[in-house]
Amino acid sequence: MPSYRVRLVPGLLRAGVDPAAVLPAALDEGRRHTAVEAGTVDVVRGRPVLTVRYEAPDDPTAAFVGRAVVEHVGTLVDVETSRVTRRWGSRWEPLR
Repeated sequence: MPSYRVRLVPGLLRAGVDPAAVLPAALDEGRRHTAVEAGTVDVVRGRPVLTVRYEAPDDPTAAFVGRAVVEHVGTLVDVETSRVTRRWGSRWEPLR
């Protein structure tokens, strides 16, 4: 089954949200829809980037899962940007 990932840049936290709760919430939302392979928070150019990697049978399903994760995380933080990509060999390509 193909591997996909949704990467998003979180902005300001909503009132009362623990920063440590954001990644687990994103992973839980992904698991509601499919098998989640991994989740990380990285710092890229001084900004946090949250990544949830997951499996999906096709691009439309992967796009749905990615949107669900972004919408759920959006209840906890302002999501500045997001993107769903598919793994092709060793590269990650944006969905068309």
